[in-house]
Amino acid sequence: MSEENRKAIRISVRNLVEFVLRSGDIDNRCSGNAQKDAMLAGGRIHRKIQKRMGSGYRAEVPLKHEVQDEEQEITLLVEGRADGIFTENGIPVIDEIKGMYTDISRLEEPIEVHLAQAMCYGYFYCCDKDLDGIRLQMTYCNLETEEIKRFQTDRSREELETWFSSVVHEYFKWARYLYHHELTRDASIGHLEFPFPYRAGQRDLVVSVYRTVSRKKRLFIQAPTGIGKTLSTVFPAVRAIGEGKGDKLFYLTAKTVTRTVAEEAFRILRDHGLIFTSVTITAKEKLCPMDECECNPDACPYAKGHFDRVNEAVFDILHLEQEMTREKILQYAEKYRVCPFEYCLDISSWTDGIICDYNYVFDPNVRLKRYFADGQKGDYLFLVDEAHNLVSRAREMYSAELKKEDLLTVKRLVKQKAPRLERDLEKCNQVMLGMKRECETWQLLSDVTSLAAAAMAVFSDMETFLEDFPEFEGRDTVLDFYFGLRDFLNVYELLDDHYRIYAENVGVTSFKVRLFCVDPSANLSLCMSQGNSTILFSATMLPIRYYKTLLSGNEDDYAIYANSPFEEEKRLLMVATDVSSRYSRRSESEYRKVAEYIREVVLSKSGNYMIFFPSYQYMEQVEYAVEDMDFPADLLVQGQGMKEQERQEFLEEFEKPRDHSLAAFCVMGGVFSEGIDLKKERLIGAVIVGTGLPMVCVEQEVLRGYFEEKEEEGFDFAYQYPGMNKVLQAAGRVIRTTEDEGIILLLDDRFLKKEYLELFPREWEHFQMVNRKNVGQCLSDFWESRGR
Repeated sequence: MSEENRKAIRISVRNLVEFVLRSGDIDNRCSGNAQKDAMLAGGRIHRKIQKRMGSGYRAEVPLKHEVQDEEQEITLLVEGRADGIFTENGIPVIDEIKGMYTDISRLEEPIEVHLAQAMCYGYFYCCDKDLDGIRLQMTYCNLETEEIKRFQTDRSREELETWFSSVVHEYFKWARYLYHHELTRDASIGHLEFPFPYRAGQRDLVVSVYRTVSRKKRLFIQAPTGIGKTLSTVFPAVRAIGEGKGDKLFYLTAKTVTRTVAEEAFRILRDHGLIFTSVTITAKEKLCPMDECECNPDACPYAKGHFDRVNEAVFDILHLEQEMTREKILQYAEKYRVCPFEYCLDISSWTDGIICDYNYVFDPNVRLKRYFADGQKGDYLFLVDEAHNLVSRAREMYSAELKKEDLLTVKRLVKQKAPRLERDLEKCNQVMLGMKRECETWQLLSDVTSLAAAAMAVFSDMETFLEDFPEFEGRDTVLDFYFGLRDFLNVYELLDDHYRIYAENVGVTSFKVRLFCVDPSANLSLCMSQGNSTILFSATMLPIRYYKTLLSGNEDDYAIYANSPFEEEKRLLMVATDVSSRYSRRSESEYRKVAEYIREVVLSKSGNYMIFFPSYQYMEQVEYAVEDMDFPADLLVQGQGMKEQERQEFLEEFEKPRDHSLAAFCVMGGVFSEGIDLKKERLIGAVIVGTGLPMVCVEQEVLRGYFEEKEEEGFDFAYQYPGMNKVLQAAGRVIRTTEDEGIILLLDDRFLKKEYLELFPREWEHFQMVNRKNVGQCLSDFWESRGR
């Protein structure tokens, strides 16, 4: 086969050895501890050890090696970075460094996959320098004490070559599958056309996405519901993959419902000839077939021997399915008796597309190590759906907190079991007690070095403690604390000017220190830079500058505003001039005004309406006002903390036939204000009470202060923009398809202020100002014009 036609496949050293050499059980009692690299702190200790090794020590040396399969179809390029290379008594040495929180004195030999990485680098270096042999050194370092333990072994080039050949021989079976699949896939993409006639503005959207991916840039899309955003982003991304502009598509969502929409988009394209494999990654708890998620061979038959069977299970599903949904994953996992979640992750390595939650790409504690560990990059295309949600989600991902009461709870649970851990917990408690004494309600802190040092000592002790005590009463509580502490220490490593640290007294007994990521753009941008291109889209991405600031930090990123494909006369937008939800105006008379507006709406035409309130408390007050009047509709009220079944029953009420109206009371920003799809007659109107401003609290005030310091509009960034987003999302429930008709009523005179009018989307350019006297006539005129 000619050099031009030979398929080149790249894989990292780490991914190669971890894939081929794994065997045995899943066991979370030890994984996550000694056998997992400490995440962010690992990089810091690497640099520290490398600096100590002197001028003859070369750090982070890139090494790669090409090998061809027997059929000469495929060239496998294996690459990575050796942590260090130096010479010892004339012998070249490859150094592989691993930072760990565990007690390294317990290590009697290097961990197999770590040694395997060093063996790869050793072989590559022998080939590059034509050496007969080399020394391999494994350097393990405790991240708290910085104690070091080393293991050395000498290997001949011949020995390393035989070993490496056996590893790649096993991998070539998979590489050949990829090679032949991608040939078929790309041929199918070459003939793929957009599956429907383009709606107004849709073709421009498709072209913009394709150009952005081709230029390896980022694109922010503000596009109204119903334009077909999912298909308009997936189709050009798939076309780009067929032309070699990417090799894996990540469709990222905030909610399960949008994952279903993405699955449907791929299904439609397959119906039109596309060959393209995709897997939907579902949370472990939702995939686990056991009553409790205990991932060890003693508690779970799927964990026992999982790694002995999983590769065969993956190979099977890849040859039989293109669409790997939750149901398919469970079916095959049962057949092979493997853990569905880990199986799902392994399948993702071989698919063209991955549909998953944001956190698998962006969350430092959850993101998929196989793609993103050690800063590795790939030809990935990221499609971020409902991207307005990523601001708050990212803040949560990159923030962490430590609560004083949790320290004391864990101290009681480990009492008399681990004296050293108990002492270190008390030291940490004393540090927090000192901070508590200086804090009246809340205060910003410039530094928490002493707390981080005390927490590091506790964390190191807990590694050993959890290994020594696999079972005891309260272990789950201790384990939750352990993971929370890990998050706190990892976020501490990220602290920079995008963060604010604050202490807060919560109630009488609770005290916490929070590392708060106010502006997540730097962290998110770093993640996005590990792929080729990112497309962020939403029906509510206004103002675009706000989202650019917080999601990428780059004003030069591309942005487009897609015009609405809907006929404006099918929707009536009204703004009330004589009512307000301001705190200073809240009273029985104001609640009654709101109730009167709702009464006029449900009277104007029988149908289903949603009424969105700023809070449960406000909703309750209006509910009382409604009960005191002759109210001509069935009332449905959202409860606090509704379970999935209760939510489903709530939405089923919109399916029932009625000879009068349904008024569904909901909370703005809650589970029913976005992500639900009530088309046509299922919903014909929404009443939105208030401007959606978040409650004044410590976190929002920290946000406001931060942006004021940055010479941004502090109130706007902390309150107004997030509030208006909730309003737009709630309003977006009404018009879902080109056949939909409906009304939107905004109940707050603040919407008529310049700063709010500027945030109205283009399709809201025309609206009617109403009051309680004329709103009935306005509604009547609209429905008459629609022939109702």
